[in-house]
Amino acid sequence: MLGQLSDMDLRLLQVFKSVAECGGMSAAELELNIGTSTVSRHMKDLETRLGLTLCRRGRAGFALTAEGQRVYDETLRLLSAVDAFRSSIDDIHRRMGGRLDVAVFDKTASNPAAHIGDAIALFAEQAPDVSLQMHVAAIPAIERGLIDGSFHVGIIPAHRASQSLVYANLFTETMLLYCGARHPLYGTDHATLTWESLRAYQLAGLGYHSPNMELSHSARLPRKATGFDQESIATLILSGRYLGFLPDHYAEAFERQGQMQAVLPAQFFYRCQFVSVLRKSPQPPRAAQAFAQCLLAAHG
Repeated sequence: MLGQLSDMDLRLLQVFKSVAECGGMSAAELELNIGTSTVSRHMKDLETRLGLTLCRRGRAGFALTAEGQRVYDETLRLLSAVDAFRSSIDDIHRRMGGRLDVAVFDKTASNPAAHIGDAIALFAEQAPDVSLQMHVAAIPAIERGLIDGSFHVGIIPAHRASQSLVYANLFTETMLLYCGARHPLYGTDHATLTWESLRAYQLAGLGYHSPNMELSHSARLPRKATGFDQESIATLILSGRYLGFLPDHYAEAFERQGQMQAVLPAQFFYRCQFVSVLRKSPQPPRAAQAFAQCLLAAHG
């Protein structure tokens, strides 16, 4: 059984994490930059060290065992704690190093009002020793990750505020209502449409609390199909079966190709305020605070 935790144990756990996330040893080979035979040997060494079978490999493919899934979950917690320790030591030395995990709500890169890239460039100049990890996730996942320490900085549309988080305004986004080329409203006169008449059509909306959900509730538009990111909403709209709200900058390419159309954009729209988010306690590492300041500077 595992006794004292050594540097080699941490290395083996990092290999296991990559294998689990890549879905197999061959796939992890590129991620880890070591040969498959070495990956396999490390996995066997870890299983021997723990006295557990972590994964099954065969014709059915790669899969974690029940014990392997629990070890994976504990590995994430352990490695996160190690990163937090390193960041704390860097803070003691008044330098910024280690890893910074930034999570962004999807489809922000094409928004001309979003200067996240400028903030990253500014931060990279200030903290060249920090390893930046960028994630794209849904609003609830970003908020949970900030609270549990998986993420250090979040960039999300503002909705209901949490007492555990600190927010700062960054940029706005315009959301328009769209129909696909095969939808009955495509290419027709929309002048007589009202919020009430929209209820006759099926709506695709986000399946968690967000400005999108708030609007559909306030306008009493029943959600008939559910997505969990902008890509899934766009796919549902393109089916021709549903109306849905999308960022105007993201939908622009679909419009140019004649695949979808904004429905009475002067009336059926709403605006999202995007915010940067940090946790209140424990205090975020200096790198997270510095990145948040770079976001404010880039959007000032």
